Amino acid sequence: MDIGTSISIDDDDGWSNGSGGGVFVTGTDTGVGKTLVTAAIVHALRSDGIDAVGMKPIATGIDRDVVFKSTDAEIIAKYSCLSSEEHELVNPVFLALEAAPYMASIVLKQDVDIERVFKAYKRLKERHEFIVVEGIGGVMVPIKKDYYVLDLIRDLELPALIVARARLGTINHTLLTVEACKRRGVEVIGIIMNMIDHSSIVEVNAGSIIQELSRVPVIGSIPYIKEMGVDDIPYIAKYIRYDLLLT
Repeated sequence: MDIGTSISIDDDDGWSNGSGGGVFVTGTDTGVGKTLVTAAIVHALRSDGIDAVGMKPIATGIDRDVVFKSTDAEIIAKYSCLSSEEHELVNPVFLALEAAPYMASIVLKQDVDIERVFKAYKRLKERHEFIVVEGIGGVMVPIKKDYYVLDLIRDLELPALIVARARLGTINHTLLTVEACKRRGVEVIGIIMNMIDHSSIVEVNAGSIIQELSRVPVIGSIPYIKEMGVDDIPYIAKYIRYDLLLT
């Protein structure tokens, strides 16, 4: 199998990412807090006067008869202050099965339209100063056959921000994620350690070990919050050095 096929972006309409205007939030696994971190970064940037917007290009899950089928997209949109005409751009691809996109597409017999993702990204990029894109699961989650989240990051030409859950095993998971990014030529701009239990010496020290071994800065250390949810996003934002994403 040819792992990591690049999908050509049609640039006949002038598609170009530029530089310094966005970041791709990925994780060491699913359920590590990517959505809340994405929304927190958007919230922090907007509070600082920067026209930031969030995007969840591909989502899977239970279909809902509401504006946003994806709850992740709904959370991100809430903090992005979007116009109604931009709602469809936040989550251009949704598959109604909680599974990796490639698996969901096979079961549902529904194609994952990557070109739709690129076009939505381009439109948001044209309208806003900074875009925060949230991935789905980890970097090796398959989107299509031989096309992974890691390939999407590369094709969007964005640096990766890795969210890691501070728990046993996180050093291994995080270093593997960093290594996968480096092998594919994706810049890792930073790491965020999430849900740190300060009563655990292992969790408290994991970030410094990861930073030392990966040579990637830990730009956020978020403490453990019982039943962390949407209402905690402004609080979470205080623990992220979002200014380092702008350099």
